[in-house]
Amino acid sequence: MTTPATPPKSRQRLILAVLLLSSLLIWLDNTILATALETLADPIRGLGANPAQLQWASGSYTLVFAALMFTAGALGDRYGHRRVLATGLVIFAAASIWAAYAGNPGHLIAARAVMGVGSAMIMPATMATVTWTFTGPARAAAIGLFSTSAGVGLAAGPLLAGVLLDHFWWGSVFLVNVPVVAVALIGIAALVPDFRSPTPRPLDLAGLALSISGLAALAYGLIQAGQVASWTPIKVWGPTAAGVALLAVFVVFELRSAQPSFDPRLLAERVFGGGNAALGLLFLAMTAAGFYGAFYLQGARGFSPLAAGLINSPAAVGVIIGGPLGVRLVRRWSLRAVTATALTVGALCMGSMAFFGLHTPIVWNVVLSAVQGFSIGMVIGSVTSALMSTLPLDRAGAGSAVTNTVRQTGSVLGIAVGGTIMAITYRTGIEGATATLPEAAREPARVSAEQARHVAASLDRPDLAGAADHAFIHAMHVGSVWTMLFALAGAAVLAFTLRPATPDQTDSAEEAPDREEISPRPTR
Repeated sequence: MTTPATPPKSRQRLILAVLLLSSLLIWLDNTILATALETLADPIRGLGANPAQLQWASGSYTLVFAALMFTAGALGDRYGHRRVLATGLVIFAAASIWAAYAGNPGHLIAARAVMGVGSAMIMPATMATVTWTFTGPARAAAIGLFSTSAGVGLAAGPLLAGVLLDHFWWGSVFLVNVPVVAVALIGIAALVPDFRSPTPRPLDLAGLALSISGLAALAYGLIQAGQVASWTPIKVWGPTAAGVALLAVFVVFELRSAQPSFDPRLLAERVFGGGNAALGLLFLAMTAAGFYGAFYLQGARGFSPLAAGLINSPAAVGVIIGGPLGVRLVRRWSLRAVTATALTVGALCMGSMAFFGLHTPIVWNVVLSAVQGFSIGMVIGSVTSALMSTLPLDRAGAGSAVTNTVRQTGSVLGIAVGGTIMAITYRTGIEGATATLPEAAREPARVSAEQARHVAASLDRPDLAGAADHAFIHAMHVGSVWTMLFALAGAAVLAFTLRPATPDQTDSAEEAPDREEISPRPTR
């Protein structure tokens, strides 16, 4: 099959709408799960999941998502991105039904991993199709709109989850994915051409095995640290070291491959590599902050899921406004100035949670979440647009897979590191209050603030509930400082890597959104 001609503008808009809906599904699901974490931790209303199980419920999804994306990109280049996109949506819907009816945390973790398979097929196919469909400034604008899609998902997810959790059982938050998939599949069948690379690459099964085993071992070691409240046992540093070693072997293997599915050479380019590193750090910080955010509002502060969604909704509005605005501001000033400044502001907003307590006026949450969302939207939209515009069209699938793999790897590490820092700090803080508890109640109270509150209610120990709240708040303060530092590191990377190469040479990334294309299109 040859590459189809560029569609007319009217059809381009319809194609973009379908692709945005597919992207919306991923963001919708992520934010819905974040809102449902508190409910899933509840032994009465949910599954009674402990922090490690909640980390894996989030982490299994992002781990598989990250490890499979470069393979999915190669599948799209070989068999057609429309076919891969549709297959991913079907898998995602089937796994969502499984997750909705999971009988225990283990089943939920497995279902989430399969949902990650679907997302891994959706994302690179979506971005590659955008790259093939649009050119020049239209491509930059189209990619910038994906930040709007993210914002809509961020806004709709918590609110929808709040309504569902207030009226139905927790599994309903996963069933909402099914009608969205049905609409997207109809649009794909009717509108989206089956773009594919004229030079398909071989599947990289060895690279897939190395990457997923390395990420899994690394995440397992980091999460284990939270379980044992220490970084020193061999069951913590052993898997962590093994994961790092496997990932290093993976990079070496891909460098030696003639046609790698995940091409580390792309990351060696200053702008592409630096931009991806900054996005990875940003997603690490965002995921870590989101992990404790739901527990703060719903657990420590006692807000309902719907109220918590309303409080966080300004962040989504900020992303919706910030994404397209950031792309336009880059054309007036520079990518470096806009994004490094915006990410610094977003990092400071994350760090401000270190000043929040049990009685902080909730208006501060609303204001800071709006500013943080606005800043993050400017960064994601502008940097993604610049990076995608530097990709040769015949590497669209592989290049977008690299970008999205780095993001999801950051999310995996954010869940593992952020949750573990919280767990260790909480366990240290609650230790004294559990000394007088019966043996059977002591360990559950040490596991999480949610379980400590249930122990306190069953034993009529309001002092224990208060101690759990204060231990959690202290853990949140420590976690927020770390998330701020990760995000500030991302801002520093942007400031360093996006600098002009010479005094009279404009940085390539700053010009990228306005370029028609980096390499010529293949013959149609």
